Amino acid sequence: MSVSASMVKELREKTGAGMMDCKKALVESDGDFEKALTFLREKGIAKASSKEGRTTAEGAIATYVHPGDKLAVMVEINCETDFAAGTPNFKTFCRDIAMHIAAASPVCVERSQLDEAELEKERQIFRQQALNDGKPEKIIDKIVDGRIEKYYSEIVLLEQQFVKDSDKTVGDFVKEMVASIGENIRINRFTRYRLGE
Repeated sequence: MSVSASMVKELREKTGAGMMDCKKALVESDGDFEKALTFLREKGIAKASSKEGRTTAEGAIATYVHPGDKLAVMVEINCETDFAAGTPNFKTFCRDIAMHIAAASPVCVERSQLDEAELEKERQIFRQQALNDGKPEKIIDKIVDGRIEKYYSEIVLLEQQFVKDSDKTVGDFVKEMVASIGENIRINRFTRYRLGE
């Protein structure tokens, strides 16, 4: 059975799991919604969304220095307890996130941190490009929305494809880690240094 985008969207809204995880669950369960829910729960992925509101006051500051010492990243990642922060699993996770930031150079952690004026400027550029391509006026807004979504996936850390596994976003990777350690995790902030910049 083919899995539609609306099925994936519905499962994602219900569970808070990542898009690729939802698609995989639906494929594995031949499109059966209840079986897909069970699949996600068994994997521990659906639990991640229930932990999102919990306080994250502990954590770690991770660093990554690219070979050649011309690029470095420092990232603050928070979790709920110092116990979880001290586990090898969490430390590896933090290093992977720092390495991803070095490779993918995101601008911010989440959409809400983007400057509205900058976004509006991008919208106007995308609108003009669509007009220049001779697209009909009635679909230009949809085209602009699509290009804005692609823009987010290029510059927003949680929406970027994870460099170590392009089948998931960084946000999906975070949710997997939440499910794994049983605590809320939040990437708080990061700084990316490139020599000479």
